[in-house]
Amino acid sequence: MGKFKIAFLGLFLCSTITLHAQKVTVDTHRPGEKFEHFWSKCVGAGRANEALRAGWLEQLQLVQQNCGFEYVRFHGIFHEDMFPIIEHNGETLYNWQYIDDVFDRMLDLKVRPFVELAFLPNSMAAENSKTVFWWKANITPTDGTFQKWHDLVKSFTQHCVDRYGIDEVLTWYFEVWNEPNLYPLFWDGTKSQYFELYKQSALAIKSVDNRLKIGGPSTSNFVPDSRFDGETTNEKASEAVFSTKDINTLEWHGVWIEDFLTYCKKEKLPVDFVSTHPYPTDYAFNPETGKGRGLTRFAQSTRLDLEWLNTTIATSAFPNVEIHLTEWNTSPSSRDAMHDRLPAAAYIVKTNLDGIGLTNSLAFWTFTDIFEEKGGAASIFHGGFGLVNFQGLVKPSYHAYRMLHQLGDEKLYKDDFLFVSKKSSTGKIIAFAYNYPEEYEGAVPSGTDKRENGTKKKLDLSLTGLKTGVTFKIEILDKDHGNIHNFWESMGKPEPPTREEIKVMKDYANKMKTEFVKVDDNGNLSITHEISPWSLVLIEQIN
Repeated sequence: MGKFKIAFLGLFLCSTITLHAQKVTVDTHRPGEKFEHFWSKCVGAGRANEALRAGWLEQLQLVQQNCGFEYVRFHGIFHEDMFPIIEHNGETLYNWQYIDDVFDRMLDLKVRPFVELAFLPNSMAAENSKTVFWWKANITPTDGTFQKWHDLVKSFTQHCVDRYGIDEVLTWYFEVWNEPNLYPLFWDGTKSQYFELYKQSALAIKSVDNRLKIGGPSTSNFVPDSRFDGETTNEKASEAVFSTKDINTLEWHGVWIEDFLTYCKKEKLPVDFVSTHPYPTDYAFNPETGKGRGLTRFAQSTRLDLEWLNTTIATSAFPNVEIHLTEWNTSPSSRDAMHDRLPAAAYIVKTNLDGIGLTNSLAFWTFTDIFEEKGGAASIFHGGFGLVNFQGLVKPSYHAYRMLHQLGDEKLYKDDFLFVSKKSSTGKIIAFAYNYPEEYEGAVPSGTDKRENGTKKKLDLSLTGLKTGVTFKIEILDKDHGNIHNFWESMGKPEPPTREEIKVMKDYANKMKTEFVKVDDNGNLSITHEISPWSLVLIEQIN
């Protein structure tokens, strides 16, 4: 069978269908352009203590094996539930047993820690420290915090080197804090105090070995105003954003990045990487109601943010540092229904393919719904960040990363919905097509709208220069295949599902629409396919 044709006529509710019919021909013999799988570099999780659970570890193993994630970043490594400091016989001791257990198990699963240095142990925080999350992470420093913090970080780093070896720890990243600009949500201190925290962290880590990697400022999503220019947040400076008819017309910029790099130059401090969180939103902790309503940016916003970041770093005193975007998702709300739905997958693919060459990582937040910033959830599908839900059911977003992981490392072709690659080690060809409907590019998908409608796209692809008889596998993720939330709804939304129902749901969630096609006698493969809205199509050479 030399040609693959599928027509899903009548399955869509949109009254007008526009198909992109331009034929694309790719010579698979020609050399490709090398690119980095930055989407597989790092993924997020909730907090360190959750990593002690069997379900968390099982899901980490799943996403590592099938999505290729190399690092995991999470909060709370120095939180009280990890017992980093204990009192024993009247003596204050460092205690690394819980952290060791987490790191040991991660490394056994071939995943390294992207270490977020946070939050404050009780003995380092203000007496009446403000806290964040239901598990009450300390965020208020005192004048005496910084020397104690230096000593903690130095001892912790030395312990890691002693336990795992310097060659291993040299591959790790140490990031200072999480979103300290969000005063007083994650940091009940000033910008200058955060910079001092970074300074003490850098001095501590580099005193163990100058080659170890440290970075920051780990700030939150980009903004179009001056609210974060001062020592603490000035909410009045953000008022204009609420009266703007189209927030995409505003000029967005990273938070604290320029000030941070200027400070590190002045203090002669090392910066091995710059980190920030380019969520495509503003105040969108609840994108449907509340303060964040309507402040979701357009589909190209992350790419523009990365371009701004590259330009800013290139003109700084640290032009060659790595860039790690250590949190990212469709929104920073752990109760955004879109995280469970099909459109999130198309957005993930579009943003990552458009970001090639602009960053060293774009860490999806998070790999699992075993995540408790707001405590437990009332539903098995509650809009949690995870690629996998609490019961181990994989979402469409998981398949987006699984399919991205299958790509080669040489780009042969790219347009607005098709990417063709080659694996340099084997010469195998992998193509990836997706449909992010153009009429929805004005805003990143969020909320409860399923967005199952939209313009279809027509894939008309010809691959030449292939070996006769080679087989390609075609996998399709669409609203009727692998879309677990819809399937759960069709079951009557069982809460919670029985053990037997979970087995059936796991099977459905992993089952794509699959076809196999063969290269013809002339070494050509022609694929014509109408891609339904929000769907993904992976075309992979298997022999």
